[in-house]
Amino acid sequence: MDLKELKALLRLMEGNDVEELEVEEGGRRIRIRRRSAQALIPQAAMLPVPQATVQAAGAPAQDTAGLIPVESPMVGTFYRAPAPGAEPYVKEGDIVQKGTTVCIIEAMKLMNEIEAEMKGRVARILVENGQPVEFGQTLFLLEPA
Repeated sequence: MDLKELKALLRLMEGNDVEELEVEEGGRRIRIRRRSAQALIPQAAMLPVPQATVQAAGAPAQDTAGLIPVESPMVGTFYRAPAPGAEPYVKEGDIVQKGTTVCIIEAMKLMNEIEAEMKGRVARILVENGQPVEFGQTLFLLEPA
């Protein structure tokens, strides 16, 4: 891949609001990632927060005490159901087993099934259907069973 092709890829990203692009050609892989507004946040602000202090905006800490987060393993679009108009994988109050599919995250036109990592009851669903999600964002809160 030459400089002219790289410049064309950069223009493509700018003109189409693409955050990340990865191209593999001839055994070489190139990944171009746009610096987002979040990347400008000082690193100290992005340190992990101990789980006991994580809470939804405006929710008292005791509301999440003892609940286990199901986090997004990737950046993408969150879907509660396998297809438009289909029943959601889970609803609040449902009991899930380890390995139960709880949602789909679409990333680069690939549908990735996200599974529960433990048995529990779905206490809260924190993301709306079709909403973009970030790596590590809490999608659900499970009450251990």
